[in-house]
Amino acid sequence: MGALCNLVDIVLFVFFLIIAVAAPLLDAQTCLPQHLFPPFLLELKSWYTQNYGDYLVSEKPHFFVGIVWLELVFQWPLALASLYAIAAGKSWLSTTCLLYGASTLTAMAAILAELKQSNRASDKLLNLYYPFLGFAVLAVLRGLFGQSEKSVTIGRRPLLRKKRA
Repeated sequence: MGALCNLVDIVLFVFFLIIAVAAPLLDAQTCLPQHLFPPFLLELKSWYTQNYGDYLVSEKPHFFVGIVWLELVFQWPLALASLYAIAAGKSWLSTTCLLYGASTLTAMAAILAELKQSNRASDKLLNLYYPFLGFAVLAVLRGLFGQSEKSVTIGRRPLLRKKRA
């Protein structure tokens, strides 16, 4: 069970790393003024919206802007905390994973419902969003069924340690 949990932690670490970079550089363009971003990031976002046909990013419906604010204010700090918790072997990783996963799962349910019901989303766009739904489920499961035994380390310290009586 410890090896499976370590594999889950590695997968979560990669996803949290993606969120840690993408949220402030790309997703924030949805709700912050454009002059705050360098031209190459604006061009990257423009390429993405054209290539994937992501009308939510280009049209900025109010519910989507609200979800992006949720990501920036709540989920992004949790992603950073989870990165640290995985690398440093902190026992509170289960808590941050549960909080992040529940929040992301809720946001992804709203986004995917819009994409599916609108009939405007291509399979290419849906296939881009689905992994984040899976990531949210994985984070919730990691939060609910975190390790209770000593484990192999990812960083310099064990992921979780038993408390001594």
